[in-house]
Amino acid sequence: MSESWIAKAPSNIALIKYMGKTNSKVNLPTNGSLSLTLGHLLTTVKISELQGSEDQWSALTGEGIQAVELSEKGKRRFLDHFSFLKKEFGIEGTYLIESGNNFPSDCGLASSASSFAALTLASYELAKSKASADYMLSELANLSRKGSGSSCRSLFSPWCQWREDSVEAIEALPNNLLHSVVVVHNGRKKVSSSEAHLRVLTSAVFEGRVERAEKRLSDLKQSLRTKNWKESFEICWAEFWDMHGLFETSAPPFGYMTPQSLQVLNQVREQWEEFNDGPIVTMDAGANVHLIYRADQLELAKDLNQKFSQEYSTYNSF
Repeated sequence: MSESWIAKAPSNIALIKYMGKTNSKVNLPTNGSLSLTLGHLLTTVKISELQGSEDQWSALTGEGIQAVELSEKGKRRFLDHFSFLKKEFGIEGTYLIESGNNFPSDCGLASSASSFAALTLASYELAKSKASADYMLSELANLSRKGSGSSCRSLFSPWCQWREDSVEAIEALPNNLLHSVVVVHNGRKKVSSSEAHLRVLTSAVFEGRVERAEKRLSDLKQSLRTKNWKESFEICWAEFWDMHGLFETSAPPFGYMTPQSLQVLNQVREQWEEFNDGPIVTMDAGANVHLIYRADQLELAKDLNQKFSQEYSTYNSF
C-alpha cells in the first residue's frame, strides 16, 4: 500500500476585502485585508504515491466530505501549484492529489482559499517525511498565496491580516464569535474570483478604493477591540457593498447578488432597525451571506438560522 499524507485547512471570510491585485503572477493585493477564519468549513487534501509519469487529481470521498468537481482549468491550476511546491520543497516522484470539502465549492465560500492552503500543508507534510524541511507558518502562507491569494489567510486563526507579502495573526480581537453562512446559491459562479480581480480595475469607482479599504481596516480593528459592535456592523456593511458596487460598475459589468441575497440582507437589516443590535454581515464574491455573532447572541443566531434554514442551506459554527 502506498504511503499518503493528509492535511486540512479552513475557509476564511474577509471583513475588509481583497479585490484587485498589484501583481497577478504572485497574487499581491492592492490593499490590506482582515479576515475571520472559519474553522468549521474545511477542505481535506490527501496526497498518495502514484505509479506513472504525471501527477493526477481526483475528488476525495468519505464521510462528511462533499466531492469537489473541478474544471480542466481548475485541475491544472491545482496541479500546477503542487508542481511549484514540489520544486520549492525538493519533492521527487509522482503523486495522486485528492481533495474534498465539507461545504459547497465554487459558489463564493472561499473553497479556493481552503483548498490551496490544505494542498500547501499536505505537501509540506510530504516534504518533511522525505527530507529535513523546516518552514515557518508565514513562509508556508506566502507559498500558498502564490496558488490562491486569500489562501494565505487560512493558515492563521482566528483573525488574519494580509498586506502585500506580509500575513499575520491579529491579536486582541474577539476570539469567541459565532458564524453562519446562508447559502442562497450553491452553483458555480459565472465570473470567477480571478476574473473579478481583473475586471474591477476597469470600474470608475475603483479610484479611491484602496484608501477606502485601508481606512475601514484601521477603523474595524479599533471598533472590534473596543467592542463597538454597531460600528463594526456599519463598517462591514459598507465594505461589502463597496466591493459589489465595483462588480456592477466594471466593464463589462457583472454581479453576484440575487433576489434571495437581498431577502436575507433585508431581514438582517430589519433586525438591526428594530433592536439596534444584530449580527455583523458580509458577503464574498458570491451570492451567499455571512453572519457573525457575539457569543452572547447565541439565541438570536439560532432564531435567525431557524428562519433562514426553512428556505436555504446554512452552515454554522454553533
